[in-house]
Amino acid sequence: MITVSDVNVSFGGQVLFKDVDLKFTNGNCYGVIGANGAGKSTFLRVLCGELEPTKGTVTRPPEMRMSVLRQDHYAFDEFTVQDTVIMGNKKLYDIMREKDALYAKEDFSDEDGERASILEAEFAELNGWEAESDASKLIQGLGLPEEILYSQMSSLTGNEKVKVLLAQCLFGNPEIILMDEPTNHLDVEAVSWLEDFLADYFGTVIVVSHDRHFLNNVCTHIVDIDYGKIKMYVGNYEFWYESSQLIQRMIKQQNKKAEEKIKELQNFIARFSANKSKSKQATSRRKLLDKLTVEEMPASSRKYPYIGFDMEREAGKDILQVTGLSKTVDGVKVLNNVSFTVAKGDKIAFVGANEIAVTTLFRILTEEIEPDEGTFKWGGTISVSYFPNDNSAFFNDCELSIIDWMRQYSTDETESFLRGFLGRMLFSGDDVYKPVKVLSGGEKVRCMFSRMMLFHSNCLILDRPTNHLDLESITAVNNGLSEFKGNILFATHDHEILDTAANRIIEITEDGCLDRQGTYEEYVQWRKENFGGTLVI
Repeated sequence: MITVSDVNVSFGGQVLFKDVDLKFTNGNCYGVIGANGAGKSTFLRVLCGELEPTKGTVTRPPEMRMSVLRQDHYAFDEFTVQDTVIMGNKKLYDIMREKDALYAKEDFSDEDGERASILEAEFAELNGWEAESDASKLIQGLGLPEEILYSQMSSLTGNEKVKVLLAQCLFGNPEIILMDEPTNHLDVEAVSWLEDFLADYFGTVIVVSHDRHFLNNVCTHIVDIDYGKIKMYVGNYEFWYESSQLIQRMIKQQNKKAEEKIKELQNFIARFSANKSKSKQATSRRKLLDKLTVEEMPASSRKYPYIGFDMEREAGKDILQVTGLSKTVDGVKVLNNVSFTVAKGDKIAFVGANEIAVTTLFRILTEEIEPDEGTFKWGGTISVSYFPNDNSAFFNDCELSIIDWMRQYSTDETESFLRGFLGRMLFSGDDVYKPVKVLSGGEKVRCMFSRMMLFHSNCLILDRPTNHLDLESITAVNNGLSEFKGNILFATHDHEILDTAANRIIEITEDGCLDRQGTYEEYVQWRKENFGGTLVI
């Protein structure tokens, strides 16, 4: 359990958040959300004691062990994987090292014997005899082979190190677990294993994540950092989002009778409470929602960009025919005889271990580069709008303001139209006069989406469009893609978008591609049953 009392955090006289009073209890998983720069990672540092608050206190029972997911991939290069995992319980690891040093002494004294017996008792109390097997179970659960335990950390790939550090965080059943973006660089099966692990976990979990699918599956509560305040709400991210939207709509309906509003809110709570959903935490969350009152519903002041695509012309029957595409990049054959046909209404998610392969395919289809072999043909009625993975060519060395940059792509060049359009994308007031070359990554992405919407195309190609975006913008992208009536070819790291926007999956492989109609979840199951191995988004 962690208790936060009257906590303020300021940097250089600027208040990040203030007057925070929260209690984190055992058996619950708390998802920390907030816009980029709101202070999510800082809040975790305050909770674990790495950063002292400007005011207030954070208390943790001294007997409770806390584990924090570390992101420094090079900190343990001199150690083996097994030692690195066991270091998750520092006390146990120190006892093991001291024991080994004592037993290695040539002049083993009576005092050494007494010390050894004390250490052995402490070792047994900490389940030291199961330490190596527990480390092995964690490593294998995350999809790594058992023999990797004896490898040096320095010899591992970046993705392998991510899994080892996660295993370190989970090792030894700590009472409190703090994690910042734990699903980054994990394959689908490793994420699923982590969800199952946390569903059965007895302690307190606090996690920062942009992965809405993960937050929906594991969280019993959402901790929202919004405009300098931090509030806690019952439910997963989906419940928080839907209820906050409902509250906002009701605030606008001032003429609606109070009793009608209360009844609608109560019905909303009941619907989510009864919904079993796919969540690993569904049972415990249902109990919490049953106790929820209307007054505890989130009234977020969070703003969401508007992302919606409409078509100037409906597509005909012929969309796209791809035949035998091959391409070598930097001496590596990334596309090998790739063939597929796109039908009207297809929303295809492209997945695979090699991101360059998917990017290369999209660049060929948009005629940025030519294939080494093979052909492709778009239908005569098709208009394509492309969201590239690298947008630097649109902004680097560009002296234009946001509004003038947008004017290049608009048929209506009037100030009022462009201001109104940009306002929906959260560029308001004098923001529209900022030079595009100084924009943040997220602001540039919102500009690129604005550009796409102005084209009114009937086919969208998007390469990792959610990179650099906060949860609000990712949710807006998800809604826009799900509601679009045309064709979409896309690649994304966002599991929820894959689940809800795609009706067909194509995996680019070394020998061509795997192609299956249906949802992403169905594809993952089909692939596992027929081919085994892990799938990387």
